[in-house]
Amino acid sequence: MTSTARRVLVVVPTYNERESLPGALERLAEHAPDADVLVVDDGSPDGTADLAEKLSEIDAPHRGRTAIHVLRRTAKEGLGPAYLAGFAWALERGYDVVVEMDADGSHRAQDLPKLLARSGDAELVIGSRWVKGGTVVNWPLRREVLSRGANLYIRIAIGTSIKDATAGFRAYRADLLRAMPLADVSSQGYGFQVDMTLRARKAGARIVEVPITFVEREHGVSKMSGGIIGEALVSVAKWGAAERAHQVAGAFRRVVGRG
Repeated sequence: MTSTARRVLVVVPTYNERESLPGALERLAEHAPDADVLVVDDGSPDGTADLAEKLSEIDAPHRGRTAIHVLRRTAKEGLGPAYLAGFAWALERGYDVVVEMDADGSHRAQDLPKLLARSGDAELVIGSRWVKGGTVVNWPLRREVLSRGANLYIRIAIGTSIKDATAGFRAYRADLLRAMPLADVSSQGYGFQVDMTLRARKAGARIVEVPITFVEREHGVSKMSGGIIGEALVSVAKWGAAERAHQVAGAFRRVVGRG
């Protein structure tokens, strides 16, 4: 089955993204015209959800279908719950591939076809800044050092070869999402992405990384806080300890079995 034959939903979480959302939706329509979009809005006081609905009404006659959908949530609960709500919405409606993508322009729509192409033979495709060919634009050195250092820490802690486990531009096959215990996910921000990567690996998924260009947002402010980063570091340490304990227990059972 080709990427154009599959039903693709791009989940875009928003909170006060009124300035950046129109451009993001326009670029998606240009580079992935067959994909649908779900704007998951956490009660933005700037009217992001209202704007998304207006843009959907304008867009529908041109495409001959409603391609832009809006899921309104009543409170700002964070990135993880927003994506989980989007995943549930997608699975209920029979989409084949579900994409995570930011509204702020940092994830380029022109890179999306590369992710979709690889999703034909991989259950999880990560748009990576830190594999060969990946790059960042307009990032200060301290942010690059923080991201690279965090991902090195993650690789060591949980024993993964993924170069950009914190990346938020990714495509999941729906069958993988159905196989994962999503009801147990409570992590946020960077931690959510790492958590989902680890769960995909435990589910036996093939995970691949494709290089992307990550562009620093032009409008608004980042939703990432020190608390979210701290949560991620603590969570990764716990997951790493659990993973190592599981590996040791497995090795012990094998030794006992041979005895």
